Amino acid sequence: MENKRIITTSFRAEDAESEPLLRPQSLDSYIGQDDVKEKMRVYIQAAKQRGDCLDHVLLYGPPGLGKTTLSNIIANEMGANIKTTSGPAIERPGDMAAILNGLSEGDILFIDEIHRLNRLIEEVLYPAMEDFVLDIVIGKGPAAKSIRIDLPKFTLIGATTRAGLLTAPLRDRFGVINRLELYTPEQLKAIVKRSAKVLDIDIDDEGALELAGRSRGTPRIANRLLKRIRDFAQVKYDGKITHRVAKETLDILDIDEKGLDATDRKMLLAMIEKFGGGPVGLETIAVSIGEEPDTIEDVYEPYLIQLGYISRTKQGRVVTDLCYRHFGLPVIS
Repeated sequence: MENKRIITTSFRAEDAESEPLLRPQSLDSYIGQDDVKEKMRVYIQAAKQRGDCLDHVLLYGPPGLGKTTLSNIIANEMGANIKTTSGPAIERPGDMAAILNGLSEGDILFIDEIHRLNRLIEEVLYPAMEDFVLDIVIGKGPAAKSIRIDLPKFTLIGATTRAGLLTAPLRDRFGVINRLELYTPEQLKAIVKRSAKVLDIDIDDEGALELAGRSRGTPRIANRLLKRIRDFAQVKYDGKITHRVAKETLDILDIDEKGLDATDRKMLLAMIEKFGGGPVGLETIAVSIGEEPDTIEDVYEPYLIQLGYISRTKQGRVVTDLCYRHFGLPVIS
């Protein structure tokens, strides 16, 4: 019963999306991240030719870019069973030991938010990843005994939005490390068109591109907005998502032409109006807008940096000239 609390033994698209098959199931149908895909094709093909497990894989990058989806695709391409859990769900070393002991030969263990594992749990992972063994200590004090249990060969796939929080010993045990990048509007347009086809939504190219351009480079956001625009198209329009329908709906949802929402604008304007455009520290920004520092760093900053609206310096965050122009404000020289 304990294992059921911390791990799932299979993946179904229905578990992650309200409609089935919205997630792609193969590398060929996975749009974007071309560099990562090509490297993974080679690693997967080489492992299958050797009849061996894939080396341990670390996937990192901002949330919503497809780390979980790619992990399940890797399992599909390897023809392997995938077991899924997350860092916060594993509370004790015994939980980790039970999961590892329950793996079969060739299984893939996917740990989301792997940076949130505590150090004692990481200690259990080290020998398991390196030597496929599990070291268990029975008893305490002088009477304590260490027992080594052989594990079947498996692949650990870790996903994180905070690669810098991983300890060096854990990070170094991953043979494959891939960073997922924010998507271009054209890539997101293709994802929106594919999702619309799966969900039986009528959308034209202009409507898809307008939606994609306001999705912050993130497929998860694009798919969420697609569903909301579908609602407006169904109730207030003729059911088809055109450029006009997408634009008017996104304006109502308070998402501007660059994909900035109310929190983005609140953050940027606070930096400009309260702190003269910076430099200003992350904690200070968080307090000034009532948001968590981790949320700002993981969710908002990556896209704003990609847009060129803020930059990081040793002294703190600084608003750029592009940001001033976005708000129609005079640039401070």
